Amino acid sequence: MKEIYLDNSSTTKMCEEALESMIKTARNNYGNPSSVHLKGAESENILNLSREKLAENINCEKHQIYFTSGGTESNNIAILGSIAKNRKLGDKIVTTSIEHPSVLEPIKHLERKGYEVKYVKSTPSGIDTDDLIRSIDDRTALVSVMMVNNETGEKIPVEKIKNIIKFKRSKAIFHVDAVQAFCKTHVDVLKLGVDLLSVSAHKVHGPMGIGALYVLNKNLLSPIIFGGGQENNLRSGTQPVEIISGFSEAIRSKEDIDLYHNNVNEINNYLINKIHKINSISVNSPPNSIPYILNLSIEGIPSEVMVNYLSDKGIYVSAGSACSKNKKSRVLSNMGLSENRINTAIRVSFSRFSTREEVDIFVKAVTCAIENLSKK
Repeated sequence: MKEIYLDNSSTTKMCEEALESMIKTARNNYGNPSSVHLKGAESENILNLSREKLAENINCEKHQIYFTSGGTESNNIAILGSIAKNRKLGDKIVTTSIEHPSVLEPIKHLERKGYEVKYVKSTPSGIDTDDLIRSIDDRTALVSVMMVNNETGEKIPVEKIKNIIKFKRSKAIFHVDAVQAFCKTHVDVLKLGVDLLSVSAHKVHGPMGIGALYVLNKNLLSPIIFGGGQENNLRSGTQPVEIISGFSEAIRSKEDIDLYHNNVNEINNYLINKIHKINSISVNSPPNSIPYILNLSIEGIPSEVMVNYLSDKGIYVSAGSACSKNKKSRVLSNMGLSENRINTAIRVSFSRFSTREEVDIFVKAVTCAIENLSKK
């Protein structure tokens, strides 16, 4: 049975370049990068080269890149660290109602400690920018938004939000969770005007357990992890050199990003054209969504039932965020979709390895499910 993997927003298959680099590095460059001897220097050089490659990809300086254990830790350091460092900026945080749990949970933690939090409303066509404009004021210490929503693929207007912050003359720190955008669309921190930006390796065919945080100025943050002072005292802990080398090899050039984006866009459109012929399927992703993610509702078939039905056939999709397993989709709820649409939603997410053949097999399986399961 041919396996069809369409759950790439949860995690991706590691590319061969990343895997080979990790094996080679683990075998030959096992020194602690903080050690002063030759083996330590070899490992430190790998860190520096990896930092340079990531910095070039998002258009920043290498000293502005800090390695972390992944997107969740990057988001936590950005949110908790910036608030701890900049208490005098204000007691208000602005975010959206459709953020990833790794953003919402640390913000809720701060809310319980007395910070006022404004959750900007979302609609089926995107976030409510008028609500955002009303929310930002001279008490706002932090604005934290995602660049691409992990459940629907909605592209958040990051540049516009930065302009709103400037227009309101707010001194708020601007953090962007770019985990679902990185290496799928161009991420240019200077163009975006962000202060902090989070990325992760395992969403782009790199290894799990490694990510990074872009920091415009180290003075924006206080560390929330203490120890040996690695990562310029911002994130202590011995750096996993072999995993970082795998992350580096997974990073694509800007030309590759354009090529993959165009290919995935064709596959996404191919799927949409096919499902438009099936009356019981609705598209939940807003029109401005990234092509890597397509959220669908299949009338009459609960999400979990459909996911399990497809899994039995070797086709892997999800019912939403992997971090919200077995929970009703908060994102779709906040978009104002009906209970029926929410309870029957599945997320199809592509990668640069996805094909039209896989889409054909997926559509055929969904058609069979509609014929057999909806009657029950």
